[in-house]
Amino acid sequence: MQPKSHTGLHLSYCSNVHPGESWPETLAQLKKHVPELKKRLSPDQPFGVGLRLSAAAAQELLAGHEMDQFKSWLKDEDLYVFTLNGFPYGSFHRERVKDEVYKPDWQSEKRFKYTANLINILAELLPDNVDGSISTSPISYKYWGQSEEEIQQIIAQSSVYFADLADIMAKIYRDNQTEIHIAIEPEPDCLIENSKETIDYFTNHLFPEGSKHLAEKLSISRTKAEEILRRHIGVCYDTCHFALEYEHPSRAIDEFRAAGIRISKTQISAALKVALSDSTSEREKISNQLQKFVEPVYLHQTIERHSDGSLHQYRDLPQALEKIHTTDAVEWRIHFHVPVFHREFNGLHSTQDEITESLNVLLDSEICTHYEIETYTWEVLPDHLKADLTDSIEREFRWTTEVFSRNAN
Repeated sequence: MQPKSHTGLHLSYCSNVHPGESWPETLAQLKKHVPELKKRLSPDQPFGVGLRLSAAAAQELLAGHEMDQFKSWLKDEDLYVFTLNGFPYGSFHRERVKDEVYKPDWQSEKRFKYTANLINILAELLPDNVDGSISTSPISYKYWGQSEEEIQQIIAQSSVYFADLADIMAKIYRDNQTEIHIAIEPEPDCLIENSKETIDYFTNHLFPEGSKHLAEKLSISRTKAEEILRRHIGVCYDTCHFALEYEHPSRAIDEFRAAGIRISKTQISAALKVALSDSTSEREKISNQLQKFVEPVYLHQTIERHSDGSLHQYRDLPQALEKIHTTDAVEWRIHFHVPVFHREFNGLHSTQDEITESLNVLLDSEICTHYEIETYTWEVLPDHLKADLTDSIEREFRWTTEVFSRNAN
């Protein structure tokens, strides 16, 4: 939907919150939740859908009459799709995901073909005069034991694949003025996880290597090729992920702008945040609280800050909890998407303040038009945080639109 305070922007929630890997399962979940949310939140204007499709669901949607039937349903319900989540390729609920979520990575043709399918789907679904975004994974995972040479090969191959996808999107733009852009989403423990690594990838690999490939392929100038890349490949600013890295929002966003990197999409999400005192009893209390967030499905990377500002990372929450009584860290931030409307709960905190600060910078600068609420962990939250899913999504929308409204005043 377009928030009343910012009518040029689009806001939705990511349907990766709903279980379902096939297209029939995905559609059934949309039909169950989205019309009711529209009635509550956007009764008098079209309601935007942030669509997550697995690779299998994407292929199924492109087959037969599924696309026509889906478009008809969207029209009947006064809904529109403006953004896709192309990060998880396969299963994302009710079984172990962990580091499997990064497979296949961006050296794989499977990842390329999946994303090309998403481009074609979005080109079919976008309304007139609305651009489209597709968020995707951050190249690869750092801890799969690749050598430095293998990492450089992955980076080089990803640059070629993104250039070829930019070519597809540029042709769509030339043919019908439908603009689609891919948003690479930095995440802890991946090949690009913070603003520094992201800028390095774009400026030293994607733009020079991708433009070289595109210029040779299309017989155009390097300058023109780079223009195509900058238009169609950008970054997904996930407020949870950047808060986990202790990034200062205005500094990170200014650095992206200075590097000419498009902020294609903003995902609104919160991480866990806890202060660590010197008290053994207080740390034991925090440990007991955090044990409730240990679960077998998702990775919960934990990054600790020391008093001198240095950071140390744990690949998952259980590894961090083993060190809670020996580390001299003063703060932990944990990759667990908690409801954005909670700032504090049972002695723990969230990075809600970092969401507000990020949105203030982004909305003031008017450099991003796509916003997507992404709390996908409802099924694995501790029982005291679980509630009716539709009601919870509504609360997230209302908290977010209140932040938007405060920014407009």
